[in-house]
Amino acid sequence: MLALTALLLSLPQPSSPAGLATPAAATTLPTFSSSVRTIDATLATRMRYSWRAGCPVPRSDLRYLRMTYFGFDGVAHRGEMVVHRTATTKIISVFRRAYNARFPIYRMRLVDDYRGSDDASMAANNTSGFNCRRTSGGTAWSQHSYGRAVDINPVQNPYVSGGVVEPPAGKAYVTRSPLRKGMVTWTVRDAFADIGWYWGGAWRYSKDYQHFSSNNR
Repeated sequence: MLALTALLLSLPQPSSPAGLATPAAATTLPTFSSSVRTIDATLATRMRYSWRAGCPVPRSDLRYLRMTYFGFDGVAHRGEMVVHRTATTKIISVFRRAYNARFPIYRMRLVDDYRGSDDASMAANNTSGFNCRRTSGGTAWSQHSYGRAVDINPVQNPYVSGGVVEPPAGKAYVTRSPLRKGMVTWTVRDAFADIGWYWGGAWRYSKDYQHFSSNNR
C-alpha cells in the first residue's frame, strides 16, 4: 500500500487548460456540462502533432469537446478531447454518466500537449481521444486515428501484452481485483457498451484496459 501511495503521489498533479476547479463536498458537485465545436484555425495549429496530411480522417470530420470530469482530487475540472463528429453525442453521454457516478479521471487534455506522443500521454495518466498514429507494434491505423477510440486513466488501466506493460507505472495495476481508484469500473464499461463501443480489457491475447473503441480491435 505504501508503494502504491508513493506511485500516485509521484504523478504530476492534475490541472485543466481552462482552470475550472470547483470545491466539491461529498454530496455536491456542479452540474455536468459540455460543449462541441469544429476544428478552427487556432485549434488546427495546436493539433499539429496529432493531425497531419495523410491521416485517414480530415480535420473537418473531427470535433473538439469540452466536458466536466470528476478529478482524483475530488473536485470538478473542465477537460478537453477530440473525437469524430459522429461520436460526439455518444462520448458526452459516457462521460456524463462517469461524472455523475463520481468516477475519478486524473487529467483530460489533447495529446498535442505531449507533442502527439502516446507514450508521454500515457505516462502523464492522460485521458484522451483522437491521435493520428499506428497501432502498437503494427502498421494499421489505430482507431484513435479516426477519432473513434478513447483511453482512460492509462496508469490505472495499462496495456498488457506478455511481459510488456505500458505505461511502466501501470505495473502496479496489472492485478485487476480488487478495483482501486481510477481503474475502469462496470459503470464505465456499461456506459461505453450502451453506445456500442468495445473494451480493450476484454481482448483475448492482450489487454488494453484503458482502451474503448467503436471497433473491437
